[in-house]
Amino acid sequence: MVKAVVGANWGDEGKGKITDMLAREADIIIRFQGGANAGHTIVNDYGKFALHTLPSGVFYGHTTSIIGNGVALNIPVFINEIHSLTDRNVPMPNILVSDRAQIVMPYHILFDQYEEERLGGKSFGSTKSGIAPFYSDKYAKIGFQVCELFDEEGLKTKLASVCETKNVLLKHLYHKPLLDAEELYATLQEYREMIAPFVCDTSAYLDKAIKEGKNILLEGQLGTLKDPDHGIYPMVTSSSTLAAYGAIGAGIPPYEIKQVVTVCKAYSSAVGAGAFVSEIFGEEAEELRRRGGDGGEYGATTGRPRRMGWFDCVASRYGCRLQGTTDVAFTVLDVLGYLDKIPVCTGYEVDGEVTEDFPVTWKLEKAKPVLETLPGWKCDIRGIRKYEDLPENCRKYIEFVEAHIGYPITMVSNGPGREDIIYRQSAIPGKRQAVRASF
Repeated sequence: MVKAVVGANWGDEGKGKITDMLAREADIIIRFQGGANAGHTIVNDYGKFALHTLPSGVFYGHTTSIIGNGVALNIPVFINEIHSLTDRNVPMPNILVSDRAQIVMPYHILFDQYEEERLGGKSFGSTKSGIAPFYSDKYAKIGFQVCELFDEEGLKTKLASVCETKNVLLKHLYHKPLLDAEELYATLQEYREMIAPFVCDTSAYLDKAIKEGKNILLEGQLGTLKDPDHGIYPMVTSSSTLAAYGAIGAGIPPYEIKQVVTVCKAYSSAVGAGAFVSEIFGEEAEELRRRGGDGGEYGATTGRPRRMGWFDCVASRYGCRLQGTTDVAFTVLDVLGYLDKIPVCTGYEVDGEVTEDFPVTWKLEKAKPVLETLPGWKCDIRGIRKYEDLPENCRKYIEFVEAHIGYPITMVSNGPGREDIIYRQSAIPGKRQAVRASF
């Protein structure tokens, strides 16, 4: 059986923890899109880790972790991330890399930096990890697949052609040093040696695994609102963040995805530029940022302070719909225990009219939040394992959110650890009930 774990919003929803938890009963975990431009924070018996490329199930000895063909693979970052685990006494994970995955080239990172410099105040808030230039080249058909590292003559010829094109931009647009094809070839030879032990036809491997009845997890990066087609374009990422893309980015049939666990935070946060209707500012935002996440709301990759906001029912309902949600995992609920009253965004006011539908970007930028305020529960809920043991106002908050987004909340995360999870039966009819971390 294949499950997907994806985000409903801007990313940073807590997908890493949910994947890590569900991986206990998985055989294979797959990263199917994105690169090292975002991270998943994991807290387990080995300590606290920020993963950027590796799937969040690498801490289990019984699993195989796969880097799918849809991933933007920065090979040195990938290798260093493996070392960051083994150096802290995590057993060497079993990892496979698709021979059709494409490589983040050194110049992709440079072009990302140069373009942000050129745009100045109109920049996209890039992490400068080379992701947009990487995907631009992929779809312009001048990217480099992992398998091409093993075709020496073909690699030399292609590098010479690509450098000729890139150097025009470097010379006349960015006024930066030119690329040297021979230096790049030497670098790619080093990449080949690094990645060779992991490379295989992962699509064929997964086909066999599905036929054998293996349990497979697809792990997405970022969330619906960062999808280039359905998100807050152009302030989005460069690969699809939707569960549907998991089939493409992993190399499996779409009908094999049987369950979509969509992760929502109990409040909102975002890194980077773009419309964020329920955003809060000043001391109110700083207090939530300081208390939020696991040790504060800061980007796992960049360390940047995250923008903060109240839970957005409009954005979350839209995000769940696009993901094809069967189950919602509601995370970091424990963070809200300090509040006397908790605002929730239930609608948007655009040009004097209130809507509960998520609008296109130019309308979104004019939207004002319509807020309803719920009473807080004013206590620490960590350690609670049964839904009925939660404070009444806490249960009412969960049920209010569930009713407004229209998708079943079957998991509630009330702390950073693997065991900080509460399973519940949804009140929404006709939906899948209580995942219970099993296949």
